[in-house]
Amino acid sequence: MKNILYAICLVIPSLGFSQYTDVINSNRPGLSVGAYAVGKNVLQLEAGAFFEQQDHVLLNTQSNIWGGDISLRYGLLLEQLEINYEGTYQNQNIDFMNTATEATYTDFSRNRLGLKYLIYDRYKDPERSKPNLYSWKANYGFKFKNLIPSVALYGGATFNLGDNPYYVGDPTVSYRGMVATQSKLTPRFVLISNIAYDRIGTDFPELSYMISLSHAFRNPKWSAFVEHQGIDSDRYSDVLLRGGIAHLLNEELQVDVNMGASFKNTPSRVFISMGASYRFDFHQDAPKAIEDQNAGENGGPIQKNAMKKKEKVKKGSGAEDIELGPSKKQLRELKKKEKKKKDNGTIDF
Repeated sequence: MKNILYAICLVIPSLGFSQYTDVINSNRPGLSVGAYAVGKNVLQLEAGAFFEQQDHVLLNTQSNIWGGDISLRYGLLLEQLEINYEGTYQNQNIDFMNTATEATYTDFSRNRLGLKYLIYDRYKDPERSKPNLYSWKANYGFKFKNLIPSVALYGGATFNLGDNPYYVGDPTVSYRGMVATQSKLTPRFVLISNIAYDRIGTDFPELSYMISLSHAFRNPKWSAFVEHQGIDSDRYSDVLLRGGIAHLLNEELQVDVNMGASFKNTPSRVFISMGASYRFDFHQDAPKAIEDQNAGENGGPIQKNAMKKKEKVKKGSGAEDIELGPSKKQLRELKKKEKKKKDNGTIDF
């Protein structure tokens, strides 16, 4: 069999940039993988169900495919390191139109385990994330330097157990390597790219790439993405396009839906998927000696109304969960505070 049947789900990139974030950092609903890990001692479950229809013009076959996929991610030892299991199990019914016969294949189309490590964090320096107090456009506009990405390396193994009809003749274990990059183009747009070399050690190694662009809406609990994927192998080659939306229900739970299609008819592919991501958060910040802390990290000088009861923040906008940069009103307030400090000669310790 010449068709490799891939899962449809996995990855809307997180719009926050750090190893551990206040809200869930999910790889759903696309297939591309962000550069950042989930954070030390964070266990994350990402799962979904999909349906795909395939028609092959040359073989004169029609297929309906149902399946489910799962990804288990865990922040291991370091903030930058993540171990990840990815599995896709599916059932394919094929109608052979020339002979009026049919067949059913059931097995794993993806079954792999790997490690991802962030080797370069573009936003590790807090100065690069500091807002410009004098220009709203400077905070939200595109700059070419924003194309400089954070970079992660992935290494893993694919397991082919038993007589898998999708990978006939492949060894039990083959290998996979990947480079993942992630760029914050603006506070609302994130660009991810993946270049992977898969099934190393088999007769049909596979080279693939993915480019994904995601956007957070005015209510950042809603986001959308579009993704382009190219696959080159002697077993199966294709160009795919997919897109979808995700919604953050709370800090630990995200739901999503996506759909897509191929650009060829050997086979033609149309697919749809929906799923969810849930985070089990066991993360704890490492203690930091006071002599190693920077000025202002503990809140700065005590303000006059520091003990005054604050108004309860209304929920629903999503802005309290995801930081997309200061608004024009917030910039004006920050400028006033900075000016007041200079006039009073206040020094933060």
